[in-house]
Amino acid sequence: MIGYLTGKKISLKPTHLILDVNGVGYSVYITLTTFEEITDKEIVSLFIHTNVKEDSITLYGFFTETEKQMFELLISVSGVGPKIALSILSGIRVDDLRYALQSGDVSRIIAVPGIGKKTAERLALELRNKVADIVEQEGTTPTSNVRTEAVSALSTLGYNLKQAEKAVREILTEKPDIDIEELLKEILSNFSK
Repeated sequence: MIGYLTGKKISLKPTHLILDVNGVGYSVYITLTTFEEITDKEIVSLFIHTNVKEDSITLYGFFTETEKQMFELLISVSGVGPKIALSILSGIRVDDLRYALQSGDVSRIIAVPGIGKKTAERLALELRNKVADIVEQEGTTPTSNVRTEAVSALSTLGYNLKQAEKAVREILTEKPDIDIEELLKEILSNFSK
């Protein structure tokens, strides 16, 4: 099984990458989060999940091992295949998803296009106790709740989920210790410009 690849980007799309590893081109499906991380890199290293079926071998690549672990947990749930798991991880960052699953925040999960209430409830029920085993990404623990609350508040105000997540992520990257009130003020100020 392939578990890790490092190579040169040949072709990159938001959900797909062709990676040249010593002259062999690997076709790898990726999340939008991974896409954002590797867009400006020429040489890319990815953690790989190899999915073997009777008629195909499909590779799924992740920028962090944490994202790969969450993907593997998601596909362990009945009715959740690799495409749905990629969609979920493209719509919610790993730390936010962990928080939503642990707290049973089904509304946060169904905000991802293509995820219904029953699937979200099954994920929360089956993974609530398992997501604690996933290693925290460095530096994200204190901002995880702030990020989730801010995105939820912006969604409630009617802002597009992806737009809200991007705005929250940009500000938290610059100011990781910002409180929720200041974060929302800054985002709303930027949106009104």
